Amino acid sequence: MQEATVQVGITDYLFWVALPYTVLTIFVLGHIYRYATDPMSWTSKSSELLEKKLLRFGSMPFHYGIILVLLGHFIGLIIPKAVHEAFGLSDHVYHIIAVTGGLFAGFLTLLGLIVLTYRRFAVKRVLANSSAGDIVVLVLLLLVVLAGLTATLSNLGGSFDYRDTIAPWLRGILTLRPDPTLMANVPIIFKLHIFLVMLLLAVWPFTRLVHVLSFPIVFLRRSRVIFRRRCGDMA
Repeated sequence: MQEATVQVGITDYLFWVALPYTVLTIFVLGHIYRYATDPMSWTSKSSELLEKKLLRFGSMPFHYGIILVLLGHFIGLIIPKAVHEAFGLSDHVYHIIAVTGGLFAGFLTLLGLIVLTYRRFAVKRVLANSSAGDIVVLVLLLLVVLAGLTATLSNLGGSFDYRDTIAPWLRGILTLRPDPTLMANVPIIFKLHIFLVMLLLAVWPFTRLVHVLSFPIVFLRRSRVIFRRRCGDMA
């Protein structure tokens, strides 16, 4: 655990208090502003009609991988360590599960991203219909995933437990009780990963990523669509 005597400077407050709240403000207000002023742009801008094979090969591992990544981050960062221990998970067992699952999900996501990035630049029709936001999102996603994988690989021995530092820092941000001292001794690669995630969240409302926050609830209760052949087609 981080000790209360850890000294922090103005840079620590800027990166681990001011910046997170600035990003959260942009994230929330940016979505509200975009939906209020330009609701028709709230879309994933599918390019399936331009190219299908690479999209299918890249999209599936990316989406399955990112879901597993987010689930793992929720379990490790949002759920307190005491809860893990209450379920009988020792530090060693948790670390093995986290590393194994994290590497699998991370490499699955990276595979999908590599294919999607190649498709974005190699297929001329896709590139011609790509916006600056599309390129920025792909680059940031690649950097985030690469930094996350590097952080995981650098900690295979389990010498650093983010549940004692990063996790309570994040929960403190979300509960309006920020404590930058928790981030003082966090390895630089983990800090870089977090910084890149904040950059991604800052540009999120202004890119196609807004569609992630949309869920077609109406589809769950709509009537089934029935297709019938015309009588003339039966002949």
